[in-house]
Amino acid sequence: MNNKIIIYQVFPRLFGNRNLTNKKWGTIVENGCGKMNDFDEQALQRIHKLGISHIWFTGIIRHASQTDYSAYGIPTQHSAIVKGKAGSPYAITDYYDVSPDLAVDVEHRFEEFKALVQRVHECGMKVIIDFVPNHVARQYKSVCCPNGVVDLGEDDDTSLHFSTNNNFYYCWGKPFEPSISLTDSAGNIYHEQPAKATGNDRFDNHPGINDWYETIKLNYGIDYCDAGGRSEHFVPVPNTWKKMVDILLFWAETGVDGFRCDMVEMVPTAFWQYATSILKENHPQVIVIGEVYDPSQYRVYVQSGFDYLYDKVGMYDCIKSIVRQESHASAITYQWQSLDDIGKHMLYFLENHDEQRIASPFFCGDAQRAIPALIVSALLQRNPMLIYAGQEFGEVGMENEGFSGVDGRTTIFDYWTVGSIYRGYFDREQLSAHENEIYAQYQHILRIARGELAIGKGLFFDLMYVNPQSDNFNPAKHFAFLRKWQDELLLIAVNFSGDTDSVQVNIPGHAFDYLQLPEGRFGAIDLLTGETTIESLSRDGKIPMTLAPYNGRIFKFKTKMKDDELLLCTHNKDEFPPAHTAEHLLNQVMIRMFDCGRSTNAHVERKKSKISYTLDRKPSRQDEKEIERRMNELIEEDLPVTYELVDRYDLPEGIDLDRVPDDYSNVVRIVRIGDFDTCPCIGKHVRSTGQIGKFVMLGTNWDEPTRTFRVRFKLV
Repeated sequence: MNNKIIIYQVFPRLFGNRNLTNKKWGTIVENGCGKMNDFDEQALQRIHKLGISHIWFTGIIRHASQTDYSAYGIPTQHSAIVKGKAGSPYAITDYYDVSPDLAVDVEHRFEEFKALVQRVHECGMKVIIDFVPNHVARQYKSVCCPNGVVDLGEDDDTSLHFSTNNNFYYCWGKPFEPSISLTDSAGNIYHEQPAKATGNDRFDNHPGINDWYETIKLNYGIDYCDAGGRSEHFVPVPNTWKKMVDILLFWAETGVDGFRCDMVEMVPTAFWQYATSILKENHPQVIVIGEVYDPSQYRVYVQSGFDYLYDKVGMYDCIKSIVRQESHASAITYQWQSLDDIGKHMLYFLENHDEQRIASPFFCGDAQRAIPALIVSALLQRNPMLIYAGQEFGEVGMENEGFSGVDGRTTIFDYWTVGSIYRGYFDREQLSAHENEIYAQYQHILRIARGELAIGKGLFFDLMYVNPQSDNFNPAKHFAFLRKWQDELLLIAVNFSGDTDSVQVNIPGHAFDYLQLPEGRFGAIDLLTGETTIESLSRDGKIPMTLAPYNGRIFKFKTKMKDDELLLCTHNKDEFPPAHTAEHLLNQVMIRMFDCGRSTNAHVERKKSKISYTLDRKPSRQDEKEIERRMNELIEEDLPVTYELVDRYDLPEGIDLDRVPDDYSNVVRIVRIGDFDTCPCIGKHVRSTGQIGKFVMLGTNWDEPTRTFRVRFKLV
């Protein structure tokens, strides 16, 4: 496994919610709410098997909501200044507390969070949470801050608009008078005197409905309203700096592995230099991710200590435009070149909580159309990639939840159940065929990103400059590039159009020099389909291939294999891929249950299949039921099916070629089903076991003289 980072952003509030009421503007009692405990080992392993290295839990820190937890000593929030029943996770009410919505036992919510962190670590992943530095909720009040900590605003001089000792900005004795009503349903009026400046840099007392009226701006030592305009007062260190660094250190001590920092451009870079240096001095392994939108400032924030930055106004906007067929695929080249010196610091994504869902009509209306974009985003460079929960199932995001409304986004303000997430993690049999197919493709591509050393460590070479518009390549809809690590070469090409295209990809002599490629004929395998081929790699030569609509090819070459070892075995059988994949699973189930060899005879077809094994004893009826149970359990796990080409004389540990003919090629195709089964095979398979269907035992036969056990099964 390489060090490629794949982040999974998820709202615990939405993820584990099994309440299917989904009432518009529903309360937590009516619509329910997911909990931290919903991320049990099974759910976390499923996320991990998608190809995920880090989970970004959004909405962990206590924020404003309209749910009353006063019985637990938690201050209530006035509903007029809370957006939605559940509230925005970016309107923090206590930096030292965990959202009570997410706890099974509210009084032990912090212990539940620490247990969640431990479970994530035990499943082989790391934890990221939000750090919201620019603003807090209007009724911010910490009840969980450690002893000796002075709360934000507690010692402020409210008679001053600005002071480096103040944590907030004040409007010179004026009351808070926004353009919204400040009266709740019970007739209670919200009062704020003097008004504090609003989070989106509104320094008057009357923000509008489109402002961040529910938040107040934190003071980092910049006077935005002095005569000169935006004067900086950083010496001595402003009071807010010290308090915010203490908050970062507090959460890092809980075992958190990283922070996604909200709206970092609204906080001075001098603070980030100060904060990240202290944080990493104490916790050097913690990563810091910045939400930024000004490409001209990217390098400044990298220099300020950020490990990774949103590449929104750049690669995201570019790829979205290509998927929507508003721009040419060749535009990707300009985007990576413009940031080549800091490319490893850019976080690529196609969805997050702020952006519209791919499958929504606001984006492109079909998750399949963005599969080429996923391939490019995940495999182009060594930098990290972000997936937003539900994206892997083609979530549409077109429900009218309440405050959020129908906008192509999944709500961050309302109590709700996201159907695709619910089906995908808690009722997989209800997933549609399309959802299963999208998931299988995501899992396959992301695991390639995580598993191939050429992606996480290798060199990159863009092939677009030698593939201009021609009958064999169209840079408006095709994109191609190389990745290289030691003797492994990946040739990746994608098709952003709905056409099936036959293309020829030019590979220039410069690529051979830069990547130190040998010339010759080499075996290759398409990591997406398992298809094998033999191609000539030559300076300024061409590689032919067929690109399916809205898809791509990922050909892997092993450049140290000798020329006389390239004749891959021919394969004329036309298997039914689900049944053939089930055969692999059944072989391994039988091996583990009966300590036998793989099947001695197999007749695998679409309608029904028969497979024979040589056993030491006749299986009991209980054994037969257990075979069926284990098979369906493995299918339910949705294990990915992956491929690789290896030298016959340099096989991975555990691979046995005793039953392979002597004239079998010296280049062997290895098929892996998750970590469960590995064997040489050149047949057709599904992308993941979830696509097999239900395994049903039709009957068995036992032949005592030959000790042969024959299994008959079908797939539903």
